[in-house]
Amino acid sequence: MQGKILAAALAAVLLSGVAHAQIKMGVGGPITGSDAAFGAQLKNGVEQAVSDINSGGGIMGQKIELSVGDDAGDAKQGRSVANEFIGEGVTFVVGHFNSSVTMPASDAYNEAGILEITPASTNPQITERGLPMLFRTCGRDDQQGAVAAAWLIAHDKDKKIAIVHDKSTYGKGLADETRKALTAAGVHDVLYEGLNKGEKDYSSIVSKIKSVDADIVFFGGLHTEGGLLVRQMRDQGVKAVLMGGDGIASQEFAAIAGPGVVGTLMTFPPDPRQRPEAFTVVKAFEAKHYNPETYTLYSYAAVQAIKQAMEKAHSTDAAVVAKTLHEDGPFKTVVGDLSFDAKGDVTRADYVVYEWRQGADGKITYAQIEK
Repeated sequence: MQGKILAAALAAVLLSGVAHAQIKMGVGGPITGSDAAFGAQLKNGVEQAVSDINSGGGIMGQKIELSVGDDAGDAKQGRSVANEFIGEGVTFVVGHFNSSVTMPASDAYNEAGILEITPASTNPQITERGLPMLFRTCGRDDQQGAVAAAWLIAHDKDKKIAIVHDKSTYGKGLADETRKALTAAGVHDVLYEGLNKGEKDYSSIVSKIKSVDADIVFFGGLHTEGGLLVRQMRDQGVKAVLMGGDGIASQEFAAIAGPGVVGTLMTFPPDPRQRPEAFTVVKAFEAKHYNPETYTLYSYAAVQAIKQAMEKAHSTDAAVVAKTLHEDGPFKTVVGDLSFDAKGDVTRADYVVYEWRQGADGKITYAQIEK
C-alpha cells in the first residue's frame, strides 16, 4: 500500500512538472537607439503572438515564457543579448533586426543549439553560411535588389542614377545587389557613395548628388538616415526621386523626411496587414492603438511557425523543430503560407514597389504601385 502511495505521489509530481513546464523564448532587437521603431515592431509582434498562444492553452500544454533582449542595433551588444539568452536557457529566439547584429548573434545561437528566426535581416550571407538552426520569415537583398533594379530599368533606364548607402551590412548589401542587377542590364550609376550612419548632416553627400545632376537616388539604409537625406536634398533644391528598400518602410521615415518625401519609392513585400489571414490579429493591434506595420506581422508569423513545427514534430526540442521547419512546410501564418528551404530562407520571393503619397486627409503614407 505504501508503495502505491509513493508511486502515486511521484506520478503527481511528474505530472505537475509537465503542467507547469515552460517553453523559453527570446525576442532580440533594437529596443533603444535609432532603430527602436523596428525593435518595437519585433517586440510587439512576438508579445502578441505569445499572448494569443498562451491564452489558447499554449503549445502541447506548455506555456511560452518570453524574454526581451535589447541589442540597440549594435553587433557587440547583440552578441551579449545572445549570451544572456543562452544563460537563461532560452531555446527559441525571434530576432534580430539588423543584419550586422544577426550575423554574430546567430553564430552564438547555433553553437548553443538554439533555433533562431529573424523576421527582418535580409542580407544574403546570413543564410548562405548554412547554419541549420537559423531561419527567416523575410526575403533577401538579392531578391529585393533585383526587383528594385527591374523597376528602374523599366521606368528610369535613361535617367541618371546615383547610389548611396549607409555602410552597414544591410544598407551596403542592398545597394550592391541593386547596383549589380543594374550593371548586368547595362545601366551604370553616376555616383556611388557611403554616408556615416548616425550623423545628422549629409550636406556633402547632397552636394555630390547635385553635382552629377542625378534624377534618381537609390538608397541602401534605414529610415532615420534615409529621412534626413531626403529632407536635406529638398532643402538644397535637389528634386531627385529617392528609392529605398524595406529599411525605410516605417511611418517614422515620412516624419523625418517631411513633405518632400512624396514620390519616394521603395521595395517591400505586399502589405501583410491586408492579408485575410491577418485580419483578427490586425484588429487586436488596432484595439491597442498600435499600427502593426512592416515587420510586426513577420515577427508574429515567426512564432506561429515555431508553434506549428513543434506540434507537427510532437516535440519542443529545438533541433527536432528545426528539422521540421526545413522539411514539413508549409506553415500557416498571418503573412501567408511559409515553407523554408535547406538554407532556412522562405521559398517565395514577393517584393513589390511602393510609392509614398499624400492622401486627401493630408497624411503621407506608402501605397503599393499596381502593375
